[in-house]
Amino acid sequence: MLEIFQNENFLSGLLNALYAGLFTGLGGLAVYLKKKYTQNNINILLSVSAGIMLAVAFFSLLTPAMGEIISLYDDIHVAGFWYCGAVMTGVALVFILNILLPHEHNEMLRSSFDLRKAWLFIMAISLHKLPEGLAVGIAYGATDVMNPLGLVIGVALHNLPEGLTIAIALIAAGETKLKSALIPLSIGLVQPLGALIGLLFIGVSQTLIPLAMALSGGTLLCVVISEILPETYNTKNTVSSVVSVFAGFVLMCYIIMTIGE
Repeated sequence: MLEIFQNENFLSGLLNALYAGLFTGLGGLAVYLKKKYTQNNINILLSVSAGIMLAVAFFSLLTPAMGEIISLYDDIHVAGFWYCGAVMTGVALVFILNILLPHEHNEMLRSSFDLRKAWLFIMAISLHKLPEGLAVGIAYGATDVMNPLGLVIGVALHNLPEGLTIAIALIAAGETKLKSALIPLSIGLVQPLGALIGLLFIGVSQTLIPLAMALSGGTLLCVVISEILPETYNTKNTVSSVVSVFAGFVLMCYIIMTIGE
């Protein structure tokens, strides 16, 4: 177990998860850039971040994990079973977290939004940070298979609108702008905790790396599909949401393709 902590990728994984988490705080400070954000502004930002995370899940985690798992087994059906099982395990983990920790969805500009609802919504955002941090930790344990930098950039960009949304929720609930801008910073610190879990998980056995990648890819997909996209599609502006999702997806595809050059 001591060898895990001595591995240079261990510290890199924790630090980069911290850097990505700090972007949540940076997003919170964005409340000072504009006097008022509309629901459509929030929907577009969240849709872009959803597209970014979809690209990260598929091309940084799920696709390389599929190739690695196929190479591990002579029987393609066995490989498919393990791959799909790992993905669905990741999905199940997010659902279990949602059940264990009740939370509120983003309705602060469409209905009355008191402080209790604001914190329940913040709980939902905080839940996202664990699987995102988990993915970063696993990525830094799998540097022989993938380049983790693209994933870190994707998570960091995704954290910007989430931090802003947390701050807006708190302002809508009556908190001061300064306090609302600073709280997202502390929420972002959940991400290194997720990374620590991922790094320790990988450290137990290197043969678990492709399965862990598939699992973390499943968690990111579940967060996007069950938590982020429903928020943005719950309005009549579905065209702008769709365009924004594809804009984020294409942007992240470009970053992933060029990051190693």
